[in-house]
Amino acid sequence: MSGTKRPSRRDFLKTSAVAAGAGLAGSLGVARMAHAGGPDTIRVALIGCGGRGNGAANNCLNVPDKIQIVAVADAFEGNAKGTADRLGREFGKDKVDIAPDRVFVGLDAYQKAIDCGVDMVILATPPGFRPQQYAAAIKAGKHVFMEKPCCVDAPGFRLLQETNKLADEKNLKVGVGLQRHHQESYRRGMQELKEGKFGDIMFLRCYWNGGNIWVRRRQPDMTEMQYQVYNWYHFVWLSGDNICEQHVHNLDVCNWVMDAHPVEANGMGGCQERYLGEDKGVGQIYDHHFVEFTYANGVKMFSQCRQINNCWNNVSEAVHGTKGVSGCQSGPGGPNPYDQEHVDLVKAIRSGEKYNEGSYGATSSFTAVLGRMANYSGQVVKWDEAVEKGPSEMPERLAWDAPPRALPNAAGDYPIAMPGVYKAY
Repeated sequence: MSGTKRPSRRDFLKTSAVAAGAGLAGSLGVARMAHAGGPDTIRVALIGCGGRGNGAANNCLNVPDKIQIVAVADAFEGNAKGTADRLGREFGKDKVDIAPDRVFVGLDAYQKAIDCGVDMVILATPPGFRPQQYAAAIKAGKHVFMEKPCCVDAPGFRLLQETNKLADEKNLKVGVGLQRHHQESYRRGMQELKEGKFGDIMFLRCYWNGGNIWVRRRQPDMTEMQYQVYNWYHFVWLSGDNICEQHVHNLDVCNWVMDAHPVEANGMGGCQERYLGEDKGVGQIYDHHFVEFTYANGVKMFSQCRQINNCWNNVSEAVHGTKGVSGCQSGPGGPNPYDQEHVDLVKAIRSGEKYNEGSYGATSSFTAVLGRMANYSGQVVKWDEAVEKGPSEMPERLAWDAPPRALPNAAGDYPIAMPGVYKAY
């Protein structure tokens, strides 16, 4: 619900998939209730008004179709009002019509946005909230675009899977912000792999190694819950750690290659640099992870992610086959995939075709959770056991005056998982 600053999405392109979606608005239509945007306008609520939420709103509005954002919601008033003002200025009344009574604020703002007469919601709050908010949207009969990752723990994964089934039963359309599935270079790369160009797969590698991320300092009079939601990336229950929040993209590509998820994981990681110096006492997540994932057929996937400055950086995937190595991409990237994922979702809404990316959104997200559980515990963690027995990371009660699970000690430091001591379940 608070802002983000993800380098992979911050500089999203304005050159959207107009060509790919040309004619979409004119050729597709649905019978709809009349409203201010027109009888066939798709009315959208943006839930989560941080950096990725603002980016997703732009991407949605870039679709060449009759779409209008009519509501925004965020935990913090400044984010919600600021986003409503910016979208109105940049896109105009035809695309953005957010009345003051459709600017919702607070931890329950998502439900108010869902219930305000919209057709579709964009879920871009911190990932820990995703399963609950997704379930609420589908229960209410809304189409959904949800950002990744889609869960941070096992109960969240189980709820996602239940909600995916309900979405299919209701013929609701679900998009997930794993945009590589909508990038032409990746789609061609996957086709080459499936056609056997690189032979049988021996093992896979994937990386998201980069620099440190933003920190938001505690503000005067904040409760502990307010601070953690405000500085959400640095708490496991909100971000899932950087292996979930960021590296999920690369893990998702490897699962796409294998058309499966891993059955077990082991690995190691830690917090080497993140909370030293001026960042002491601001959070609890690791700054580096290495995981060896194993698929059911025995193929290994080796995973690295790191957020430490002045180190070797790499964001990529590789598949080693008996006939060579694939980088999982081939040829030019094509239309902007951040726009294209919205183009494809809207096309499905208009046509009524089955469209639910929630399944791979859930399994790729839980692949990251599995890796985190292995690294935190220092044990081999098996998929089925993790799904069944993995604990909830969420607070028992969501309210500004409620205590989160992780609280600072007398020195102001938060608990950080210690391998060999931490229990995965």
